Amino acid sequence: MLHGLLKNEGLVINKKRTYRLYTEAGLQVRTKKRKKLVRPRIAMELPARLDERWSLDFVHDQLAGGRRFRVLNIVDDYSRECIGQIVDFSISGERVARYLSQLIEARGKPRSVVCDNGTEFTSKAMFFWSRDTGVKLNFIQPGKPTQNAFVESFNGKFRDSCLNQHWFRSLAEARDIIERWRQDYNNIRPHSSLGYQPPSVFARKIA
Repeated sequence: MLHGLLKNEGLVINKKRTYRLYTEAGLQVRTKKRKKLVRPRIAMELPARLDERWSLDFVHDQLAGGRRFRVLNIVDDYSRECIGQIVDFSISGERVARYLSQLIEARGKPRSVVCDNGTEFTSKAMFFWSRDTGVKLNFIQPGKPTQNAFVESFNGKFRDSCLNQHWFRSLAEARDIIERWRQDYNNIRPHSSLGYQPPSVFARKIA
Protein backbone atom coordinates (compact mmCIF):
# COMPACT_ATOMS: atom_id res chain seq x y z
CA MET A 1 0.00 0.00 0.00
CA LEU A 2 2.82 2.38 0.89
CA HIS A 3 4.57 1.68 -2.43
CA GLY A 4 1.35 2.42 -4.28
CA LEU A 5 0.96 5.76 -2.51
CA LEU A 6 4.55 6.81 -3.28
CA LYS A 7 4.31 5.63 -6.87
CA ASN A 8 1.19 7.69 -7.43
CA GLU A 9 3.14 10.73 -6.25
CA GLY A 10 5.96 9.93 -8.69
CA LEU A 11 8.49 9.39 -5.92
CA VAL A 12 9.34 5.74 -6.61
CA ILE A 13 9.02 3.24 -9.45
CA ASN A 14 10.61 -0.01 -8.28
CA LYS A 15 8.95 -1.89 -5.42
CA LYS A 16 12.26 -3.37 -4.25
CA ARG A 17 13.72 0.12 -3.90
CA THR A 18 10.71 1.12 -1.81
CA TYR A 19 11.25 -1.86 0.46
CA ARG A 20 15.00 -1.11 0.82
CA LEU A 21 14.35 2.51 1.78
CA TYR A 22 11.61 1.38 4.15
CA THR A 23 13.90 -1.04 6.00
CA GLU A 24 16.88 1.36 6.02
CA ALA A 25 14.71 3.98 7.68
CA GLY A 26 13.72 1.45 10.36
CA LEU A 27 10.04 1.97 9.68
CA GLN A 28 7.43 -0.44 10.98
CA VAL A 29 3.71 -0.77 10.44
CA ARG A 30 1.95 -0.29 13.73
CA THR A 31 -0.27 -3.16 14.77
CA LYS A 32 -3.18 -2.86 17.12
CA LYS A 33 -2.63 -4.86 20.27
CA ARG A 34 -5.40 -7.28 21.14
CA LYS A 35 -6.84 -7.05 24.60
CA LYS A 36 -5.99 -10.10 26.65
CA LEU A 37 -8.89 -11.99 28.17
CA VAL A 38 -8.25 -12.38 31.88
CA ARG A 39 -8.97 -15.91 33.03
CA PRO A 40 -8.55 -17.45 36.48
CA ARG A 41 -5.24 -19.25 37.08
CA ILE A 42 -5.71 -21.84 39.81
CA ALA A 43 -3.02 -24.07 41.25
CA MET A 44 -3.73 -27.73 40.57
CA GLU A 45 -4.73 -29.85 43.54
CA LEU A 46 -5.32 -33.57 43.58
CA PRO A 47 -9.04 -34.44 43.33
CA ALA A 48 -10.57 -36.38 46.20
CA ARG A 49 -13.23 -38.37 44.36
CA LEU A 50 -14.48 -39.60 41.01
CA ASP A 51 -15.76 -36.99 38.57
CA GLU A 52 -14.53 -34.12 40.67
CA ARG A 53 -12.28 -32.83 37.92
CA TRP A 54 -11.85 -33.72 34.25
CA SER A 55 -8.90 -32.75 32.07
CA LEU A 56 -9.14 -31.97 28.35
CA ASP A 57 -6.51 -31.78 25.65
CA PHE A 58 -6.05 -32.30 21.92
CA VAL A 59 -3.69 -34.69 20.12
CA HIS A 60 -2.98 -34.53 16.37
CA ASP A 61 -2.19 -37.28 13.87
CA GLN A 62 -2.71 -37.99 10.19
CA LEU A 63 -4.23 -40.66 7.98
CA ALA A 64 -2.12 -42.79 5.63
CA GLY A 65 -3.13 -40.43 2.81
CA GLY A 66 -1.70 -37.43 4.64
CA ARG A 67 -4.89 -35.76 5.84
CA ARG A 68 -4.58 -34.59 9.43
CA PHE A 69 -7.14 -35.27 12.14
CA ARG A 70 -7.55 -34.41 15.78
CA VAL A 71 -8.41 -36.33 18.93
CA LEU A 72 -9.91 -34.67 21.98
CA ASN A 73 -9.01 -36.66 25.09
CA ILE A 74 -11.02 -36.32 28.29
CA VAL A 75 -9.59 -37.85 31.44
CA ASP A 76 -10.98 -38.18 34.96
CA ASP A 77 -8.10 -36.95 37.10
CA TYR A 78 -8.97 -39.16 40.07
CA SER A 79 -9.40 -42.54 38.40
CA ARG A 80 -7.17 -41.76 35.37
CA GLU A 81 -9.94 -43.14 33.14
CA CYS A 82 -10.22 -41.84 29.62
CA ILE A 83 -13.92 -41.14 29.88
CA GLY A 84 -14.31 -39.98 26.29
CA GLN A 85 -12.66 -39.10 23.01
CA ILE A 86 -13.72 -37.21 19.90
CA VAL A 87 -11.93 -38.19 16.69
CA ASP A 88 -12.53 -35.90 13.70
CA PHE A 89 -10.93 -33.64 11.14
CA SER A 90 -12.29 -30.53 12.81
CA ILE A 91 -13.61 -30.11 16.36
CA SER A 92 -15.26 -26.82 17.29
CA GLY A 93 -16.03 -25.34 20.68
CA GLU A 94 -19.69 -26.14 20.10
CA ARG A 95 -18.81 -29.80 19.49
CA VAL A 96 -16.73 -29.94 22.66
CA ALA A 97 -19.52 -28.41 24.75
CA ARG A 98 -22.12 -30.76 23.28
CA TYR A 99 -19.97 -33.82 23.96
CA LEU A 100 -19.25 -32.76 27.53
CA SER A 101 -22.98 -32.46 28.11
CA GLN A 102 -23.42 -36.03 26.85
CA LEU A 103 -20.75 -37.26 29.26
CA ILE A 104 -22.49 -35.47 32.12
CA GLU A 105 -25.74 -37.27 31.28
CA ALA A 106 -23.92 -40.60 31.41
CA ARG A 107 -21.59 -40.04 34.41
CA GLY A 108 -22.72 -37.03 36.37
CA LYS A 109 -21.31 -33.54 36.55
CA PRO A 110 -17.73 -32.66 37.52
CA ARG A 111 -16.97 -29.63 39.63
CA SER A 112 -14.46 -28.38 37.11
CA VAL A 113 -12.59 -29.11 33.90
CA VAL A 114 -8.96 -28.23 33.26
CA CYS A 115 -7.86 -27.17 29.78
CA ASP A 116 -5.39 -25.00 27.93
CA ASN A 117 -6.13 -21.67 26.24
CA GLY A 118 -6.98 -23.12 22.82
CA THR A 119 -9.69 -21.38 20.82
CA GLU A 120 -12.09 -24.31 21.28
CA PHE A 121 -11.92 -24.07 25.06
CA THR A 122 -12.05 -20.26 25.22
CA SER A 123 -14.98 -20.06 22.79
CA LYS A 124 -18.37 -18.56 23.55
CA ALA A 125 -19.88 -22.04 23.35
CA MET A 126 -17.72 -23.22 26.24
CA PHE A 127 -18.38 -20.06 28.23
CA PHE A 128 -22.13 -20.57 27.95
CA TRP A 129 -21.76 -24.29 28.67
CA SER A 130 -19.88 -23.49 31.87
CA ARG A 131 -22.47 -20.93 32.89
CA ASP A 132 -25.42 -23.21 32.16
CA THR A 133 -24.00 -26.33 33.80
CA GLY A 134 -22.19 -24.69 36.71
CA VAL A 135 -18.97 -26.53 35.83
CA LYS A 136 -15.95 -24.29 36.35
CA LEU A 137 -13.41 -23.87 33.56
CA ASN A 138 -9.86 -23.82 34.94
CA PHE A 139 -7.34 -22.63 32.35
CA ILE A 140 -3.68 -23.52 32.70
CA GLN A 141 -1.03 -20.87 32.24
CA PRO A 142 0.23 -20.56 28.63
CA GLY A 143 3.33 -22.64 28.01
CA LYS A 144 2.91 -24.73 31.17
CA PRO A 145 1.39 -28.09 30.13
CA THR A 146 2.51 -29.61 33.45
CA GLN A 147 -0.45 -27.82 35.00
CA ASN A 148 -2.58 -30.27 33.03
CA ALA A 149 -0.38 -33.22 33.96
CA PHE A 150 -3.00 -35.97 34.07
CA VAL A 151 -4.18 -35.65 30.50
CA GLU A 152 -0.64 -34.88 29.30
CA SER A 153 0.51 -38.18 30.80
CA PHE A 154 -2.39 -39.94 29.12
CA ASN A 155 -1.53 -38.28 25.81
CA GLY A 156 1.97 -39.72 25.94
CA LYS A 157 0.70 -43.25 26.51
CA PHE A 158 -1.95 -42.79 23.83
CA ARG A 159 0.57 -41.64 21.24
CA ASP A 160 3.20 -44.28 22.04
CA SER A 161 0.93 -47.31 22.21
CA CYS A 162 -1.83 -46.36 19.77
CA LEU A 163 -1.18 -43.56 17.30
CA ASN A 164 2.45 -44.48 16.66
CA GLN A 165 1.56 -48.14 16.18
CA HIS A 166 -0.98 -47.76 13.37
CA TRP A 167 -1.46 -46.43 9.86
CA PHE A 168 -5.07 -45.29 9.65
CA ARG A 169 -6.50 -45.64 6.15
CA SER A 170 -9.67 -43.71 6.95
CA LEU A 171 -11.26 -41.69 9.73
CA ALA A 172 -13.70 -44.53 10.38
CA GLU A 173 -10.81 -46.95 10.85
CA ALA A 174 -9.05 -44.48 13.15
CA ARG A 175 -12.17 -44.12 15.28
CA ASP A 176 -12.58 -47.89 15.56
CA ILE A 177 -8.95 -48.58 16.51
CA ILE A 178 -8.79 -45.66 18.94
CA GLU A 179 -12.01 -46.71 20.68
CA ARG A 180 -10.76 -50.29 21.05
CA TRP A 181 -7.50 -48.95 22.48
CA ARG A 182 -9.45 -46.76 24.94
CA GLN A 183 -11.42 -49.76 26.16
CA ASP A 184 -8.21 -51.72 26.64
CA TYR A 185 -6.58 -48.78 28.45
CA ASN A 186 -9.53 -48.37 30.81
CA ASN A 187 -10.31 -52.03 31.47
CA ILE A 188 -7.14 -54.09 30.93
CA ARG A 189 -3.97 -52.02 31.08
CA PRO A 190 -2.61 -51.71 34.66
CA HIS A 191 -1.83 -48.19 35.84
CA SER A 192 1.19 -47.73 38.13
CA SER A 193 -0.32 -44.84 40.12
CA LEU A 194 -3.41 -46.94 40.88
CA GLY A 195 -1.55 -49.85 42.41
CA TYR A 196 -1.28 -51.44 38.96
CA GLN A 197 -5.03 -51.69 38.60
CA PRO A 198 -6.81 -50.70 35.39
CA PRO A 199 -8.58 -47.33 35.79
CA SER A 200 -12.11 -48.72 35.48
CA VAL A 201 -11.39 -51.46 38.05
CA PHE A 202 -10.05 -48.85 40.45
CA ALA A 203 -13.10 -46.64 39.80
CA ARG A 204 -15.55 -49.47 40.54
CA LYS A 205 -13.82 -50.28 43.83
CA ILE A 206 -13.99 -46.76 45.19
CA ALA A 207 -17.38 -45.79 43.71
